[in-house]
Formats: sequence, structure tokens, C-alpha cells
Amino acid sequence: MQPIYILALIAVYFGVLIFISYLTGKEDSNAAFFKAEGKSPWYIVAFGMVGASLSGVTFISVPGWVGDAQFSYMQVVLGYLAGYFIIAFVLLPIYYSLNVTSIYQYLEQRFGMVSYRTGAFFFFVSRVLGASFRLFLVATVLQYFVFEAWGVPYFVTVILSILLIWIYTARGGIKTIVWTDTLQTFFMLGSVVIAVYYISAALNWQLVDFWQAEELKQYTKAFHFDSVLAKDYFWKSFISGMFITICMTGLDQDMMQKNLTCKSLKDAKKNVLSYGMVFIPVNLAFLFLGALLFIYAEQQGIAIPVLDGKAKTDLLFPEIALNAGLPIGLSIIFILGLIAAAYSSADSALTSLTTSFCVDFLAIEKREALQQKSLRKKVHVLISLVLVFVIIAFKYVLDSNVIDNLLKVASYTYGPLLGLFSFGIFTKYKIKDQWVWLVSLVSVGITFGLGSLPAKFFGGYEFNYELLIVNGALTFIGLILLRRKHD
Repeated sequence: MQPIYILALIAVYFGVLIFISYLTGKEDSNAAFFKAEGKSPWYIVAFGMVGASLSGVTFISVPGWVGDAQFSYMQVVLGYLAGYFIIAFVLLPIYYSLNVTSIYQYLEQRFGMVSYRTGAFFFFVSRVLGASFRLFLVATVLQYFVFEAWGVPYFVTVILSILLIWIYTARGGIKTIVWTDTLQTFFMLGSVVIAVYYISAALNWQLVDFWQAEELKQYTKAFHFDSVLAKDYFWKSFISGMFITICMTGLDQDMMQKNLTCKSLKDAKKNVLSYGMVFIPVNLAFLFLGALLFIYAEQQGIAIPVLDGKAKTDLLFPEIALNAGLPIGLSIIFILGLIAAAYSSADSALTSLTTSFCVDFLAIEKREALQQKSLRKKVHVLISLVLVFVIIAFKYVLDSNVIDNLLKVASYTYGPLLGLFSFGIFTKYKIKDQWVWLVSLVSVGITFGLGSLPAKFFGGYEFNYELLIVNGALTFIGLILLRRKHD
């Protein structure tokens, strides 16, 4: 597919998003930007959150991961479902009872200002890195398949990507995103189904042929019970997946901000449980797509794309969709699916980071009404610039699959949030609030050290994403040491 056609398709797509932004952003107020005035239908939020949870990382990186990890990612996905039940019945009732704008306001009420700011800080770092991972992926694809041929520098590609998001989120904020995410989820899921159809047809397979193919069996091993020492042991992956969801959704302002736009706690619970159930078949579809891609690449002699001297399995899907001579319909649906997947999470990240910084660090709700809107707009621009710089930096430091990097980073950055919220919910202790930041940093440092040591130091045990649990437990223990007599 010619680069000019890809750009035209992207332009039309963003034209639609900007039109939605115009319709939903007429009420340019902080109440609409931060909480959509509390009027979002739960089923719209639920459908849109499927796309926001999956993102461009799932759309490209999960299929690309199949070559190395087969279907073992499903062990983590099953853990996700357990995590959604905990979010619905433990965390959401707390947030709704306190009527918070930022979920970290709970920490202020429970412990004090330092705990509040510490939690908000770790969310801010987590979401900046998470959003940058996702946008890095789409910027890399656009650079490799479109702008490289025209000699456009990578940093320009990144700036354009962020600028497009800023344009349609600047006024309506979360109120706009609830609706744009719905459209983007539709395009993303539709593109997976159509991609499976096109590639199966290119292999001359009917659906029954696909299920019975010998080539498929080498990619579909999902469950690993052989050794508890192994990185992909089932229960390690399942429990890690559960805690990843609790942290990356339930303790994450980005994801919870959408839930808090629902009309009631009952609707918010329906929302979380609904998209939690949908998550399993959707991720399974991405894994089957990945298997098809590797089978097709092997049969057609298509090499894994190389970027900056490194083989990038994340680029296999776009390589086949755009350059393998398949019908033009696959190229079109891939581009639509890619930009839908990438921007459905990145746009909400930009909005939630703006919300968190305004509410948690600048106390915008306590400022004069005339200052609030102007301050919010300035912060929105500032956060956009931060994302630009981080994404450009990723080009020079990342050397493995993006989703693997994303989950590893989450193990370090979300651990203190897990420890703080767990201690607040499951104990009645007050703590010496002024030292919470130090406990959190020490916990991250120890966890990073454990994750960096060779497996031989632990009798052959390989740490994986369960480092998140270790991190949270260390924070919890540190808070016990800071406890003071309950008043």
C-alpha cells in the first residue's frame, strides 16, 4: 500500500474523531473534561474500555509475541478476569462512596497528603511510560512503512501523533473519549476478524482447516505446569495477571476515570464485569491471528522486519498486511485497526494525566473558577510535550517485544500503589505519613535488584511479572513499620 494512501486514510479517520470531539466538546468545562458530568451510559463505557485496555500493544505486539511465547499469554489473561471481579466488588464501592475525581484522593483521606502525592506520583510515572510504550509502537509502524521513504525524521512522526490526540481531546476530555473509544474499539475488533479471514484465504484454508492444521499446533501451547521455577509457570502467570489488572486498571486513574463517569455504582460494576468477560475471547483472537501470521510468513519466505539493526516481531503484522501482496482490503482494515487500537488508549492516557496533575498536584478544584480552565489547558499541552520526549527516548533504549517491556515496567511502578491501597483497605492503622515516599522508593529499588539477579541466586527460580506482587508486599511491610497507634 502506497504511503500517500495510508496518510489519506489516517486523515479521514481523524476527521471523524475531530467531528465527534466537536459534538461532545461544546460544554468546555472542567466537570465535562474530568468526569463527563457523571452521565455516561455504562454499556458505552464498557465497549470503549475494551479498546482502551487492549491498545496498539495488543493489536501488534501480542500477535508478534506468539513466535516466542506461543499462547502462554492466555495464562495472564485468565488472571485478568479474576482481577476485574476484585475491582468491581472491592475498589469501585470505595471510589463511589468517597465521590472522588482522582482515585488517589482516597489515600489523602486514609493516610495524609504525602501518601496522596506519592500515589499520584507513581501513577503519573506509570501512565507516562505506559502511554509512551503504546504510542512508540504506532509511531514506529508509521515511520517504518510511511515516513521513512520520504525522509521524515522520527521525532516529527512522534510530534504529529501526539498533536492529533491533543486536537480532539483538548476541549471535551473524558466526555469525548468515552465516545471516540467506542468507535475505535469497533474498528479494532473488526479489523482482527477481517485480517484472520484474509490470511486464512491466502493459505487456502477454511475455518475447519485452520483448527486441524499441523502448522498451528507448534504455536498453541498455552498452559505450563512443568516447573514452578520457570518464568511461564501457570500459577505465576495467572496470579500476576490478576494483580496486573488490579493495579493497571483498578488503581489507575486512566481506567477508573471512565468508570467514574457512569451514572451509579451499579452501572460501573456492570461495565467492569462486562468488558472483563469479553477480554478472554478477544485476546484469544489476537493469538490465533499471531499464529496465522507466523505460518503465512514461513510459507511465503517473509523475513521478520529489521529496524535499526534489530529484528522486530512487532512489525510482522504490518509487514504482511501492507507489503505481502494480499488484497488491498487487508491493508485498509489494518491501518484503521492500528490507529484505532493505538489512540484508544493514548488519548485517555493524555486526559487522565492532565486530570491527575491538575487535581493531585495543583489542587485545581481549590483555585478560583476563572483560573481553572486556563490551567487545565496549559497542563494538557505540558503533558503532551512530556510524552513526545519519552517516546523519542524509547527509540534508543527498547530492544525487545513492547508488551513484555510494558508489563515489566508495570511490576516496578505500580507496586507502591498496590501496597498503599492494600494497607489502607485491609488494616485500620494510621501511619507516619511523612515517610511514605521513602518506603515506596526503597521497595522499588529492592524489587528492581531482585529482578536483575540471575536465576541461580534463587535456586533456578525465574522472576517474571510476579515482581509486582513482591513490590506491593515490600511496600506493605514498610508501611507496617511506619504504623502508629490507631486513633
